[in-house]
Amino acid sequence: MTKTFHITNGSNLTEYLHELDVKGDVLTWQEMLCEGPTEVTIDSESFINKRNTFLNNYYDIEINEEAFKNEINKLDTIHQFSEIVLWFEYDLFCHINLIAVISLIKQKQIKLPLYLVCSGRVNGEKNLKGLSELTPEQLLSHYKNRIKLTSEDIEIATTLWKTYCGKDHNLLKPYITKKSSFEYLGCCLKAHLKRFPDSRTGLSTLEFNILNIINTYDIKSKHHLLGYALNYQGYYGFGDLQLERIIENLSDFFEEIDEQLTLNRLGHEALLSHYNYSSKINNNMYLGGVNRLDFQFNKQQNKLIKTILNAH
Repeated sequence: MTKTFHITNGSNLTEYLHELDVKGDVLTWQEMLCEGPTEVTIDSESFINKRNTFLNNYYDIEINEEAFKNEINKLDTIHQFSEIVLWFEYDLFCHINLIAVISLIKQKQIKLPLYLVCSGRVNGEKNLKGLSELTPEQLLSHYKNRIKLTSEDIEIATTLWKTYCGKDHNLLKPYITKKSSFEYLGCCLKAHLKRFPDSRTGLSTLEFNILNIINTYDIKSKHHLLGYALNYQGYYGFGDLQLERIIENLSDFFEEIDEQLTLNRLGHEALLSHYNYSSKINNNMYLGGVNRLDFQFNKQQNKLIKTILNAH
């Protein structure tokens, strides 16, 4: 008899699986490894300390270390199961967590078959869907048609995690077009590289798009802008906290007067690519192993280049 161990992308999905009476034990993955510093070995004190410092400094969040360790420790009794099912979505947020989880499984030398349930495009639906957005019938259909990961898939995931934790994110580029069971991986990697400041504007794709939303739509408030940013973020999959922080970093580029957001001179110049505003925004967040201000994305060369001040 098959005994299944599930790893979900968050508590909402875990509760949904319980409601649907999906059999098996569950590890709920709560981290957001797409932001902040990371290191290759996940189950370590230095990893937890590094993540705790980041989340506390940037989001005033304190990791519940005991809960985190308790979830990870569930993998230490995995011998009683016959398969692991990974429940992660189409976006960058989920894919960084996914490659980390696969790497953690490999680091613990677990040999069980791995299966992936990944949402995204759904027949008859216009927009990409998260797992928790699927109807019970759709979710159970995804589960029934789960994809067994090959040894090459697992090797790709662990290589990508090491690269993400490293200093040269251009090494991710060949995997944009590499065939694998990760249908949305290429889109996520392209989105990741465009999180670095553009070499002309100094804005990431998300930052540029948020200013463009203000310029295009009748936006009443930052909260109204957040709603648009959530809906028009493409493959990022960011939550309220992350996008609120990006909007706050852009506050020098727009004004809020009489319940109306409008771009100021800086905002219009940024959209026209008149100057490079990366130092103005000064978002020096680490993305895995690199500080995003150390590199800029050059559209002509389609790669990251070292920021001039940091080139050596």
